[in-house]
Amino acid sequence: MNSQKRVAIIGAGPSGMAQLRAFEAAEQNGADVPEIVCFEKQSDWGGQWNYTWRTGLDEYGEPVHSSMYRNLWSNGPKEGLEFADYSFDEHFGRPISSYPPRSVLWDYIAGRLERSDVRKYVRFETVVRMVTFDEKTSLFTVMSEHLPSAQTRSETFDHVVIASGHFSYPNTPEISGIETFPGSVRHAHDFRGAEALDGRHLLVIGSSYSAEDIGSQAFKMGAASVTASYRTSPMGYEWPEGFEERPLVDHFSGNTAVFADGTSKEFDAVILCTGYQHKYPFLPDELALDGPNNVYPEGLYRGVVWERNPALFYVGAQDQWFTFNMFDVQAWYVRDMILGQIALPNADARAASMQQWRERFLALETAEAEIRFQGDYVLDLLQQTDYPEFDVDRVVQTFVQWKNDKKKDIMGYRDRCYESVMTGTMAVQHHTSWMQELDDSLERYLDEDIEDSRSVASR
Repeated sequence: MNSQKRVAIIGAGPSGMAQLRAFEAAEQNGADVPEIVCFEKQSDWGGQWNYTWRTGLDEYGEPVHSSMYRNLWSNGPKEGLEFADYSFDEHFGRPISSYPPRSVLWDYIAGRLERSDVRKYVRFETVVRMVTFDEKTSLFTVMSEHLPSAQTRSETFDHVVIASGHFSYPNTPEISGIETFPGSVRHAHDFRGAEALDGRHLLVIGSSYSAEDIGSQAFKMGAASVTASYRTSPMGYEWPEGFEERPLVDHFSGNTAVFADGTSKEFDAVILCTGYQHKYPFLPDELALDGPNNVYPEGLYRGVVWERNPALFYVGAQDQWFTFNMFDVQAWYVRDMILGQIALPNADARAASMQQWRERFLALETAEAEIRFQGDYVLDLLQQTDYPEFDVDRVVQTFVQWKNDKKKDIMGYRDRCYESVMTGTMAVQHHTSWMQELDDSLERYLDEDIEDSRSVASR
């Protein structure tokens, strides 16, 4: 192992795990890799997919990282996120459905690294308190704390990879009169399950994926009604009876929400599905990514290199259509820059590249255009590394089909099946339709002895 360089990876969620896997692959191919230290605040890897019942603060008084909830099932086809070097077929030994629950996806992403020994690089239950950079030595100082023992350390590194994600710090807008609402009010970050919403009238404020999915989960679990309040435009799906969309909430008066169109309705619970903010409390301003969550955040060359200090990298900082395999491609690219296998262009060339991509991004007008843009971005990085090639355009087509399937049947699209881009395997239908399946456990999902509820219902 190359003792001349040290690399800090902050976060062992899917992005950090991708970076660990990238260095492992290089070492297996004979490369002399740097010393690696990965800092992970939670007691296990998996990031958002590592479910916890806790909200607010954890057992050490630290902000809870995960926004994952108990009933979550993938809201995009697994064929769009499959690893190119580790297929679902390889992990499960047989075809599975296109929309697995959280526990199944966590098992898959963790399973890839169980074959390796990269876990030895991870310091679990260790939070990074501060990262600074010394212009004279060109080294980063990382101050960390091991939470169970409260012991702190200060170490220097040549490179830092920020892989801590950006879906943990809620955006919570002020809404007039909400302090008078007597029911439950929480952000999607603190939502852990919809069972308690049975028979209740729910208001979700927002019109993106959190509002769509939490609203759907609540309806599935028996909510008396679900109302989604949008700021600019409705989601526009053909919702079932009992699920509606209304304009933005103007104000609350007790348990009554008054909307911008003058209509009103009484509610029992409110969930703020108002997004997240880029927030890195361990970084000084000159190192911290800021701004809105989008598919091309400003300040990152090739979407990963911090322009103001090219020794710092971000993996998974974009808004995401592609996920796990995009993190992989980014991690392989970052690895090769750190290893010197990809040269860093001069500042003018980097600025020209960022401007070109930025202009393309600003011209995007539709979701499909965003998907194709991100596909082109993934392909651009893929062609510069030795990450296993895969048909990015077919993944794009899968996402486009997914969007169309949602428009046709928002409550039933998870029963659709797609073909793996990596193996050609066609997914199989889950033994129980998504609307009828109330158990999201790995054991239930993989149980082949359960009779198909659709077949039973058709008799």
